[in-house]
Amino acid sequence: MEKQNLNILIDRVADLIINATRMVVFTGAGVSTESGIPDFRSPGGIWDRFDPDDFTYHKFVNDPETRRKQWQMLQEGALTTKAEPNPAHYAIAELNRLGKLDCVITQNVDSLHHKAGIPDDKIFELHGNMQWAVCLSCGRRYPFQQIEARLKEGEEIPDCEACRGILKPAAVLFGEPLPAKVLKEATERSYYSDLFIVIGSTLVIYPAAYMPIYATSSGAKLVIINLSSTPMDQEATVLIRAKAGETMSRVIKRVREKISS
Repeated sequence: MEKQNLNILIDRVADLIINATRMVVFTGAGVSTESGIPDFRSPGGIWDRFDPDDFTYHKFVNDPETRRKQWQMLQEGALTTKAEPNPAHYAIAELNRLGKLDCVITQNVDSLHHKAGIPDDKIFELHGNMQWAVCLSCGRRYPFQQIEARLKEGEEIPDCEACRGILKPAAVLFGEPLPAKVLKEATERSYYSDLFIVIGSTLVIYPAAYMPIYATSSGAKLVIINLSSTPMDQEATVLIRAKAGETMSRVIKRVREKISS
């Protein structure tokens, strides 16, 4: 693990990217916060105002009051469909345009990688997303903006217009299995990567946090860009303690310089 000045570390990351053939980028809440999306677990975050025990899948399905609280939280802007990508998202999208990105595996539910221009088939959202609400009875999907409009009109617990079934955000709740197909593909991409870059994740939420373990166990180089420590720090080839957007902007600039030289 390297602990040198930031310019040297960024230069090293650029070299790793240029030499990689199967690069996977893994993103967490530290990327989303730079787009103004609150971090659930940090001091002052969502769970300081709402009890996470109220947001299990079991309670959501079986308790109308839990559903009311969930929709209240969303109505108050805990998550938003209006957030825009930040420099970290655009830098990752640039890596794709340069032909260096195998895929993005993300813990985030904001779909900002899509907005930044990364193709849908290269994004694996382990925890679902907040762009849709899904009926648990008939499977009908609703754009989240449509549900937001109903909430603003005073509807406290929106249900399915087709069958009156329970509507649930397409994000994964506590106690709800991760989408099996997405998890399987993300696991395989991690195993077969030769460079795995973690950006903005503390790597403490499982099974998502297994992804860099799968990668390094198969011989991939590991880069971690995060403001706080992670359980994988000692495994990192390069460890950078800095913000995602500023760091990735500098990394992509250095990659371009090296490619064009």
